[in-house]
Amino acid sequence: MLHRLNSAATLIQRTTTEAPRRDMYYIGLDVHKKTISYCVKDVSGQIQQEGKVGSTRRELDCWMKTLPQPWSAGMEATIFSGWIYDHLLPHAAQIKVAHPLMLRAIAAAKKKNDQIDANKIADCLRYDFLPVCHMMPAEIRDRRRTLRYRHSAGAADGADEEPCLRTLMETGVEYNK
Repeated sequence: MLHRLNSAATLIQRTTTEAPRRDMYYIGLDVHKKTISYCVKDVSGQIQQEGKVGSTRRELDCWMKTLPQPWSAGMEATIFSGWIYDHLLPHAAQIKVAHPLMLRAIAAAKKKNDQIDANKIADCLRYDFLPVCHMMPAEIRDRRRTLRYRHSAGAADGADEEPCLRTLMETGVEYNK
């Protein structure tokens, strides 16, 4: 049991002890299939913006133009996190992806909704208390996606559409079912 705990702990990056930048804005993202709830806070914790944006590259591009600079974002690791991470990374000072199980322990609350979750993620990011997980390079994530697709498509003899839909969702491709 102890070995399993230690091996899981090695996947989680240690938080830094650097002082927060006075000019940084912290963005918490609660990511879902069709929408992303966001909360933008300044270094003092004042909410600068909050709302929802569509989970498409086009809508994210429009949204990013409205953000104060510089900004850092945090989100929970989900099936959609990879493409969003890759899309936001060139525009942000930093993007952090949180370990979902450890984030639940931090953000456990009786009152929960997407906006509250985004707010809590922004606070965890601002305090440098976000339980960060390692994001593999895009090339490795792409290779793993291909292997998962081949495995699941081969098991179902190609008749099941689930592997195709999963791949589209993982890569952020818009589609009609």
